[in-house]
Amino acid sequence: MAKSLAQQIMDAHLREGRCQPSQEIGLAIDQTLTQDATGTLAALEFEALDLDRVRTQVSVSYVDHNILQNDFKNADDHRFLRSFAARYGLWFSPPGNGICHQLHMLRFGRPGATLLGSDSHTPHGGGLGMLAMGAGGLDVAAAMAGQPFYLACPQVLGVRLVGALPPWVGAKDVILEMLRRLTVKGGVGCILEYFGPGVAGLDVYQRSAITNMGAELGATASIFPSDQQARAFLEAQGRGSDYRPLAAEAGCTYDRVEEVDLSALEPLVACPSSPDAVRPAAELSGVAVEQVILGSCGGGSYRDLMILALALKGRHLAPGVELSINPGSRQALAQIASNGALADLLAAGVRLHQAGCLGCIGMSQAPATGTASLRTFPRNFPGRSGTTDDQVYLSGAQVAAATALAGHIADPRALGPYPAVPPEPALRLDSLVPPPAQGAGLEILRGPNIAPFPRLDALPADLACTVTLKVGDNITTDHIMPAGSQILPLRSNIPAISRFVFAGVDPQFAAKTQAAAPAAVVGGENYGQGSSREHAALAPRYLGVQVKIAKSFARIHRANLINFGVVPLVLADPADYGRLDEGQIIELPGLREAILAGREDLAAKLEGRPLGLRLLASPREREILAAGGMLNYIREHL
Repeated sequence: MAKSLAQQIMDAHLREGRCQPSQEIGLAIDQTLTQDATGTLAALEFEALDLDRVRTQVSVSYVDHNILQNDFKNADDHRFLRSFAARYGLWFSPPGNGICHQLHMLRFGRPGATLLGSDSHTPHGGGLGMLAMGAGGLDVAAAMAGQPFYLACPQVLGVRLVGALPPWVGAKDVILEMLRRLTVKGGVGCILEYFGPGVAGLDVYQRSAITNMGAELGATASIFPSDQQARAFLEAQGRGSDYRPLAAEAGCTYDRVEEVDLSALEPLVACPSSPDAVRPAAELSGVAVEQVILGSCGGGSYRDLMILALALKGRHLAPGVELSINPGSRQALAQIASNGALADLLAAGVRLHQAGCLGCIGMSQAPATGTASLRTFPRNFPGRSGTTDDQVYLSGAQVAAATALAGHIADPRALGPYPAVPPEPALRLDSLVPPPAQGAGLEILRGPNIAPFPRLDALPADLACTVTLKVGDNITTDHIMPAGSQILPLRSNIPAISRFVFAGVDPQFAAKTQAAAPAAVVGGENYGQGSSREHAALAPRYLGVQVKIAKSFARIHRANLINFGVVPLVLADPADYGRLDEGQIIELPGLREAILAGREDLAAKLEGRPLGLRLLASPREREILAAGGMLNYIREHL
């Protein structure tokens, strides 16, 4: 039977289970990446496994999120990560070198390989024909230890591309069109596989911009074939030997298919405050904009920077508009410096920042109160920018250029002939530090902000939880565990960072949850969408949250909850959501026995009355929950 590309890669890496939809499978992982906002915790978790060295083909520790050094915390963590990488055999990328997904594709991406990253935008690598997936840091630490990555076998959603992109329409418009059609939960449980005659006209930078934002659909991964575009990209990076042709087998079928006519697309914009609130740029000309930012893992490539530079050449920003650029990599910055594009940008009035995530993670670049900001970022969740009640719009480089020149959201097709992007200059430049041949005996340098990993007890036989918070649909990990320059530096100190859990939703949450523990949180549909940050599971668990109840869960957050022994329960009858409220007691007698016995329907009572709750989990996940989390489970099995 003919197979899709995703199925071929999964079959080649299958270590446990059968590739049947919804069945748990274990995939061998070739490469891992971590970034500093999640990587310090992943490093501590790997240390807890008591191994001498990582057991992957390639593992890389990137510093790209917390690159502001307001005090000792971030600097100490960077030093910790560098010494950890040397000790255990990882490559290390220092601050200012670039964003993990851009750099990994440039230096280590390999068609047909599996990549697991502690960042939800790891599917960026799918633009080069990799099966690249985001996960919590504990899953990545386990993969670094040579363990398979476990997940429910995804369906494969085929996206057939036909036609060619019109002038001033870009890759970001393709993925925004997908978000407009499918919404932020339309890709849950799926790998999106792009195929068809339209694929050949997209280069790897464009493809990766599309696969990157597949995370906003809730997709497990997104992937393009490895063809002549992949070969040209790898040869330009001096890695032509890594190329191998890969594509879906002739006659393969997909679980379902979406067709996108590229020639029919127009410039699109995601409106506040969700990536799927998509409208044509031409309909938003009344929206005045004071801040425009070009950057992020999916919007700061050489191609993006060149589109902006060519559009702005000989022009100047509109009065009152600030345009910042955050290059995706040191290499891209050097390339536009070498061909004169950087000078054109500076002459137009652009503000240059270092290569890194910056405003995308709320690490500086917050917009002014009551103003609109347009960004080439992948997310615009409420308050993520660092400004309460922000108005953040998302677009590609084309709309960003037109908007910066007009002072309001603008259709770039009015700018005139579309300039051709020249081939990237032959510069391969970075500051990557390779691991030493032997790391045993090297000292790991720890600052005072790195606290010991908290001890998590096994699940008790019976449980009675107090509901300390009830929230609605599409709650993001930003709601649960906010980011930003004040909170992210505490990522290696769970007792300290836990004080900020749900701080923007209920400032009293941490205190009242610790007082009421064991506690439960109630949510609606798609609970936990967004970032892979496992702090959104671990910090609530530290406070005493033992159960989360929702209508449905986002994939990565659900996995993180299980990894830290928080039981993710689904309402058997979604109408029962209306019965639940803060302060109520949920009783779960015989919970541990029921979980280990494999029961889906659990006996529960709400204020003495029956409540239908379900646990949809594999036998392995049930053992992890009973053990109190994955670290306890792995220690028992290693």
